[in-house]
Amino acid sequence: MKKEVVVLNCGSSSVKFAIIDANTGEAGLSGLVESLGNLDASITYKLNGNKTSFSLSANAGHTEALNAISTIIEDTGVKPVAVGHRVVHGGEKFKQAALVNDEVLAAVKDYASMAPLHNLANAKGVVTAQKAYPHLPHVCVFDTSFFQTMPQKAFIYALPMDLYRDHGIRRYGFHGTSHKFILDSTASLLNKPVEETSVISAHLGNGCSVAAIEKGQAVDTSMGFIPLEGLVMGTRCGDLDPSLPGTLQKKLGKTADEISDLLNKESGLLGISELSNDCRTLEEEAEKGHEGAKLAIEIFCYRLAKYIAGYLIAVPSLDAIVFTGGIGENSSLIRETTMGYFAHMGVTIDQQKNLDARFGKGGEITAPSSQKTVFVVPTNEEWVIAAEAATFA
Repeated sequence: MKKEVVVLNCGSSSVKFAIIDANTGEAGLSGLVESLGNLDASITYKLNGNKTSFSLSANAGHTEALNAISTIIEDTGVKPVAVGHRVVHGGEKFKQAALVNDEVLAAVKDYASMAPLHNLANAKGVVTAQKAYPHLPHVCVFDTSFFQTMPQKAFIYALPMDLYRDHGIRRYGFHGTSHKFILDSTASLLNKPVEETSVISAHLGNGCSVAAIEKGQAVDTSMGFIPLEGLVMGTRCGDLDPSLPGTLQKKLGKTADEISDLLNKESGLLGISELSNDCRTLEEEAEKGHEGAKLAIEIFCYRLAKYIAGYLIAVPSLDAIVFTGGIGENSSLIRETTMGYFAHMGVTIDQQKNLDARFGKGGEITAPSSQKTVFVVPTNEEWVIAAEAATFA
């Protein structure tokens, strides 16, 4: 019997939505509302393989977007059992999904100081969706929950401890729903119980993170207090000398908010290449000889390889290294270049397998002689959200 769930991911100017069968992960409907608050607000969705697009009223907001989405869902005839909301930051309070009530909603808003671009939009989406679906259970599924099993040695910063006690300054980790899906999928591939499965999972997209998962539990991750720390990303800088923001403020005469924008929106692959944050564009231009594109890819892979190598310490019973996300699933070049740094450790990539494991196919990409197994696993974060929301139906 189907248990279909409306899955919503509300951003500041966009809403991703889908209807997911919580039992199978099948998406009967998926879509995106873009440019909310602007003159060109629009909605695009795919239903049973057919794509439809139309404009919303000028300056349409989340209320108009959710009303349009609910009309589309009503027209499908689907009777959802719950609404699952992706929420970026749940702090230490939420170790698992939570049924929305006044206390939960207040906490989501309180954690907005840690994820200002995300949590307020997530909260707005919850409130608006409650009006559209007043009789359904609404469930918050947090990016950070999966990482609440990390030990203190992995999440405590080397700062005065009162900053952690009084202000919650610590590493939280993100992309938790994706890393959880990868763990479950890899366990299935290996025919092992989840609680006995150990992986290093690399979620690579415009945002990137690596998770160390030992025997079914997250023990370390690259993202930190906010989704800026760690790997080089599309427009985010990842790790850097902590003195640099202050230095840049003085040298460039910019405000703290302007420096934050520089680190979050102007750096990463875009900043290095001076060309694009899109890995596909960078690969094409690197092949043509563009030096900035080549350097961006080289730095991206080198930093990724260092993180994976470091997590070999955190995951002593490693079963597999797994790539996922838009770049991780589709870029054979990024995978081959990154794992090339492990050749001296006996890791051997099969070039044909690596080429074949793209565009939703996935699979093992290592040769039989390889000392470590490497998989590509297409992620499905929406299924994780739907499955967790369905438990409250």
